[in-house]
Amino acid sequence: MTERPRPDADHLTREEAAAELERLAAEIAGHDRRYHAEDAPTISDADYDALRRRNAEIEARFPDLVRPDSPSLRVGASVADGFGKITHQVPMLSLDNAFTDEDVRDFVGRVRRFLKFDPLMGDLVVTAEPKIDGLSLSLRYENGVLVSAATRGDGTVGENVTANARTIADIPQRLPAGVPAVVEVRGEVYMSHADFAALNARMAANGGKTFANPRNAAAGSLRQLNPEITASRPLRFFAYAWGEMSEVPAATQFDMVRQFADWGFAVNPRMQRCARVEELLAVYHGIEEDRSGLGYDIDGVVYKIDRLDLQQRLGFVSRSPRWAIAHKFPAEKAYTVLKDIEIQVGRTGALTPVAKLEPVTVGGVVVSNATLHNEDYIKAIGMDGEPIRGGKDLRIGDTVMIQRAGDVIPQIVDIDLARRPADAQPYVFPTVCPACGSHAVREENAKTGRLDSVRRCTGGLICPAQAAEKLKHFVQRNAFDIEGLGDKQIDAFFAEGLVRTPADIFTLEARDKAALTKLRNRDGWGAVSARNLFEAINARRRIDLHRFIFALGIRHVGEGNAKLLARAYGSWGAFEAAMTAALDHASDAWADLNAVDGIGETLAEAVVQFFAEDHNREALAALLAEVTPLDAEKIDASGSPVAGKTVVFTGSLERMTRDEAKAMAERLGAKVAGSVSKKTNLLVAGPGAGSKLKTAQDLGIEVITEDEWFDLVGG
Repeated sequence: MTERPRPDADHLTREEAAAELERLAAEIAGHDRRYHAEDAPTISDADYDALRRRNAEIEARFPDLVRPDSPSLRVGASVADGFGKITHQVPMLSLDNAFTDEDVRDFVGRVRRFLKFDPLMGDLVVTAEPKIDGLSLSLRYENGVLVSAATRGDGTVGENVTANARTIADIPQRLPAGVPAVVEVRGEVYMSHADFAALNARMAANGGKTFANPRNAAAGSLRQLNPEITASRPLRFFAYAWGEMSEVPAATQFDMVRQFADWGFAVNPRMQRCARVEELLAVYHGIEEDRSGLGYDIDGVVYKIDRLDLQQRLGFVSRSPRWAIAHKFPAEKAYTVLKDIEIQVGRTGALTPVAKLEPVTVGGVVVSNATLHNEDYIKAIGMDGEPIRGGKDLRIGDTVMIQRAGDVIPQIVDIDLARRPADAQPYVFPTVCPACGSHAVREENAKTGRLDSVRRCTGGLICPAQAAEKLKHFVQRNAFDIEGLGDKQIDAFFAEGLVRTPADIFTLEARDKAALTKLRNRDGWGAVSARNLFEAINARRRIDLHRFIFALGIRHVGEGNAKLLARAYGSWGAFEAAMTAALDHASDAWADLNAVDGIGETLAEAVVQFFAEDHNREALAALLAEVTPLDAEKIDASGSPVAGKTVVFTGSLERMTRDEAKAMAERLGAKVAGSVSKKTNLLVAGPGAGSKLKTAQDLGIEVITEDEWFDLVGG
């Protein structure tokens, strides 16, 4: 049985939309984890962006169903071992993508609507510049002197590469007199085509390993632990953005970049101002035509709203600014042979197929694996239930066209049936888990009646692949972040029986003292490394509540939802008690959980069922005997008239967007709920308020207008 076609956003019922957003949130979160935390992506850029676009379409149709973990809260990747950490005072976020001219028109239209920018108000000027394919870098100057340089990292914390950045000729060590006291200039470290070819020739001549492309060469050169190696590499830098500034010396994006040039930075000469969408597209297609002659790699064109005051009003979504977008170039393609299909089992039991290919160079990179993200894809059935690739299924031995969508992750986009071997057979997707032999099933959504696109192992804790993956999730950097305990060490400890549950990590040292074979005497370990590991484990015995919740690996609970739950309940004791009580769906605890803004019924059910399982409670008890989750940090909203109150916004807001309203209330110490209940203290009602207003009136809850809200909070 195959999944029925998914209707477009305009034809979804409210119930179907909520279920689809829940599915998309979980699927995108899984892809983010595999890409950033596990270095094992199983979906192409194009397919990933298709998921996010569908998510955005549904959210636009049902804005009150928007979830905090959709489309994604992750940016970049975590800091690698060996580098110091620098916390960005202003986060380094990624950009949303556009792939077609129509996407660009939609972007400009969204901006105009958000700003209520009428054409009679004049031109909405937008800058356009090449998107450099390199490594993002943030340079901090204090009193004109370069004091630090950090990579993007995960967007919040980056790698300290200050010594290496000082070796790059394009980066000034000092800025001219008169610059602001604090200046953070951001841009891209890259390597030209000529310098890349010369470096690879030199590496090959010396018997060294060559780089696959200029971006890898630039990133690898900047992230050397020895600055002398970086100094020997021909790195360059383009400045195009900024972080913390004690004083902003210009009023527009374009003039800020010109200011960088005056300060001695290299800036891209192809940057232009445009007043109309057609001008933006003309710049894009012109740069696309000139791409091969630029002398360095680019993968698109970036558009930014020029006026900084409008950028400020537009603000950010969870992973990107509303005032900028990257218009990506089409992917590059090549043919090769599908040698095998390998099934991998993830933390949630998902069986993910991966194509094993005859190695082929695509866009300067050798590709040997490609995504086949579910069994329907192999059968030539798309996410919407419609045929893809002209209905041509994938078979081992096929000659396939590989595309590096967005110049990053390869996918199979076509099959040459004329070259299909005569004995090629349709691929039979396994119905048992290759890791434990348990049944693997496709769950049916009780609300929509559709089958999940992913087949999952039912083995649970008896499945070694799931158990090991859950432990890797537990120690990842956004969870317990135990230094020296990565995927490799978890695999080894699990195979040897040293660590099978999270609590085992924290009893490892005590058990090692009584063991005949000490950790320090095992292969790959020594006295110092063993001692360092035990110290790192002990350093994590007290942990932030949101990290603890995220580390548990509850299905559908990503970082964003974990933070939301931690803030809503405040302490582990309160959270655990509420989740246990919420098993009764007629209870106040269940109603309160569903009233938390951004928590849907599917997620709520997953959390409650986690606490309902005896083996989970036993594992938690063992873990809590070793670690202490810290109470959630409380927002300092002293003097705020709404601090500690639960506020609901409804109807059309005229002086602020719904996102701005939510951010303001939370900044003032209030909790923002998505529905009205007896726990609600205040309802802010705009024109068109409906059922929420009636419910509030029935419950005797205070109701005020948007203007009265601003009077109340002093806005």
